[in-house]
Amino acid sequence: MAMGTQEVLAGQVDAAAKVAGLVVISSEVGQDFSGNPTTRFKLALVADRAKTQVLELSDKFDFSRADMLAEVGVYLAEAAKRLKNPRPDCYLTLHGLPLSFEKFTWPFHESTSGADTFLVHGEVRLQDGEENPLHAKVAASMTVTFAEIVKAPEQPFAEGFIYNAVRKTMDQGQLELVKSGNRQPVPVTTRFYSPWKKRFNFNDTTEGKRQEYLAAKVFWLSGVLGGGHPVWLLDPRDAQYLNSTVEELKKTAAALAGEGLIHLAADTEYATPTEALMGHRAQYAAELAHALAFIKPTFNEEMRGGHTNM
Repeated sequence: MAMGTQEVLAGQVDAAAKVAGLVVISSEVGQDFSGNPTTRFKLALVADRAKTQVLELSDKFDFSRADMLAEVGVYLAEAAKRLKNPRPDCYLTLHGLPLSFEKFTWPFHESTSGADTFLVHGEVRLQDGEENPLHAKVAASMTVTFAEIVKAPEQPFAEGFIYNAVRKTMDQGQLELVKSGNRQPVPVTTRFYSPWKKRFNFNDTTEGKRQEYLAAKVFWLSGVLGGGHPVWLLDPRDAQYLNSTVEELKKTAAALAGEGLIHLAADTEYATPTEALMGHRAQYAAELAHALAFIKPTFNEEMRGGHTNM
């Protein structure tokens, strides 16, 4: 990346970060999967510089377009709210698996196997409050047709739906958490997007299912992993994952508070668990065990033993 280009990008990121309540505390030259130059910005909350995340952008990224700048602004504003979580890297699946998302390398790169797809690599790891070795290395592959939907193959424009595609693939039992293993595929196709509605499509949920989800999220991300610190309930990524809206999640959170399961913060966007919710530990442990059993591949034992008509 030319120094002038890098300085311009750094200035643009710095300005956009300030608007979102973030600060750039460092930047460094990196490279993507194909060896092309990138810049890795370390962002932090202005109010708490211990809370950080990395934003990696390629030298090809054009920040000057108004629509690009607006979408990056939305991404950074959401990142600022997510960074207030005790574990900003953690997300919950519908089946009750608390996962951290780590080591994602941006931007997308073209497949080296000859396939007509774009890839991003990363890792998800089970976070159950123990030193758990279970994880999955993933390769999310975006088809050319799907790529036409995305404004740019960069982190701010794709991170949300990629994380949701990983969660959805886990829900379908098509990703296994292992102690060690090869990279597993996560196909990202137009089945995750409705072109006529112009929105993503992951999981149809009822109000009851959303209540179960948010209660479990508060239990795991605040009660177990977060030391009882407030967790953000109105995350647009969760709304997208649940085929819902932020407004619906707000009503769901109010219902849970009314049932005495969560304590809402003054802004009603964040919550902590009540003693009543933490009393369901055995239930959530059982759900986690069931989810792990569901995603574990099963084999026909008779065929393994040679008893087959094939």
